[in-house]
Amino acid sequence: MKGLKIFSGNSNPALARKVAEAAGVELGFCQLNSFADGEVQVEIHESVRGQNVFVVQSTCPPANQNYMELFLLLDALKRASAKHITAVIPYYGYARQDRKVAPRAPISAKLMADLLTTAGAQRVVAVDLHAAQIQGFFNVPVDHLFGIPTLARAWRETHGIGGDFVAVSPDAGGVERCRAFAKRIEAPIAIIDKRRSGPNEAKAFHLIGDVTGKTAIILDDIIDTAGTLTQAVDSLYKNGAKRVFAVATHPVLSGPAISRIVESPIEKLWVTDTIPLTEAARNCGKIEVVSVAAVLAEAIKRIHGNDSVSSLFD
Repeated sequence: MKGLKIFSGNSNPALARKVAEAAGVELGFCQLNSFADGEVQVEIHESVRGQNVFVVQSTCPPANQNYMELFLLLDALKRASAKHITAVIPYYGYARQDRKVAPRAPISAKLMADLLTTAGAQRVVAVDLHAAQIQGFFNVPVDHLFGIPTLARAWRETHGIGGDFVAVSPDAGGVERCRAFAKRIEAPIAIIDKRRSGPNEAKAFHLIGDVTGKTAIILDDIIDTAGTLTQAVDSLYKNGAKRVFAVATHPVLSGPAISRIVESPIEKLWVTDTIPLTEAARNCGKIEVVSVAAVLAEAIKRIHGNDSVSSLFD
């Protein structure tokens, strides 16, 4: 891996270390501190001149702090004459405002794309963007990786495959994700008709599909306050599901999420390590973590070697 360097911000250093180890390189030496007034201070302590540099930084809560760290890291690397700079963003924050849904509303996902490229990102690697069209917000190449193949592989190894399972999308927008998981475990799909009345507010209505006597697996990209998830769990049990699990890529788990999961009859929530779990989440007992470090490392090696990234998911 000559000419390759991987650096990390403070958002998810454990994942960055795993990625660097799987890629066969040592994590780059940099320091991120804060001035007395809270401003972020970045220092790169090794030469990056002429190198392919990858910065691993999830923009999870505190999103503003983590984004600012990423912007300054990118700027520092650009000014240090790195040959090519790639922002590896396992969780892309501010992605839920990807279009105007009300008058005078921002499109924050587009704004963050502009800021990242202005800061110095010449390429972006992301995992399970909230909306696939966000790739088009960038004027640089975007490699959109998926957590579902990794999660489906872990599910097969633990629970097997077959018609005793049913993959459930908690809304119409997640059907493609649900179908991808169902295909890999050779199971049918079902859809919950959900109506949203406001931010973080949703109510489950009707179930499309048959879950009677089956183990239902709810598929989602983000678990935030877990309101949608717990309502979906209740709806599935009411419709005759035997057991209910959930699989999601990004465990944001804000506000009352942990208490809702603990109180819910859900058996287990499977997530990836794109976002580090809080201590409360680690002690919950219902959350299982599957690492995407190997996928990120393989993507980095392929980008560095000018090989195909899309073939990762063939």
